[in-house]
Parts: sequence; structure tokens; C-alpha cells
Amino acid sequence: MKKNFILSIIFSAFVLIPSWAMAGSIEGTIQGYNCVTRGQVCPIDKEDPVIAVERVFVLLTDSGEYYFIPNLDRAILARHIGQKARVTGNIDKKYKSIKAESLEVMKKGTWKETWSEKMEKKFREQF
Repeated sequence: MKKNFILSIIFSAFVLIPSWAMAGSIEGTIQGYNCVTRGQVCPIDKEDPVIAVERVFVLLTDSGEYYFIPNLDRAILARHIGQKARVTGNIDKKYKSIKAESLEVMKKGTWKETWSEKMEKKFREQF
């Protein structure tokens, strides 16, 4: 009885581990979801009218993987379309998503933080 109980706990741990989110950073470029998955016309930059048809944006890595960033507003991501970006937060490989804690973009060879949970919280407290 004890042995079965212990084995079931060990088995459960191995089954659940892949679904746990892990903290980390992912680098890539901000792209439109339709552009990445359907090969449709991709916006060149934030001035491109094609950006209006993209409803969802993702972080596309150099290896071709993409990650949704569900807690970042579309407008924030659209502002950085095509730019090299680094998102830090909780990564969920199963759902190909990252709950962002910060967003940095490459400007003149250095990372510049353009959004973070702390920045947003501070802004909300002011209003």
C-alpha cells in the first residue's frame, strides 16, 4: 500500500513537471501571428498599414519558435513590430506563452526596457 502511494506521487510529479511555468528570458523579434503561422504579408514596421490586420502578436525566436505574450497589450507589441526584443517572465512551453514581467528592445546595441509590470503599476498608481 505504501509502495503504491509513493509510486503514484513520483509518477504524478513527472507528469505535472512539463506543465509548470519556468522563469526565464526569451529573445527574438515581435511579429504578427498570421505572418508567422500562415506566411501572410508581414508588416515591415509600425508605420506599415498591414499592421492593422494583425490582431495578435508573438515573439518569434531565431529557431522559428513563437511565444504568445498574453498579458501585454496589442498596442505595446505593435509599437515594436520587427524589432529585436527580449521578454522576461514565466515561460510555459506547453502553451507556447510567456507571462511577461518585462519587455526590452535592442536600441543602438544595448537593451532598453520599454515595459515592465513595475512601470505599469507605477503609472496606474499615478492616476
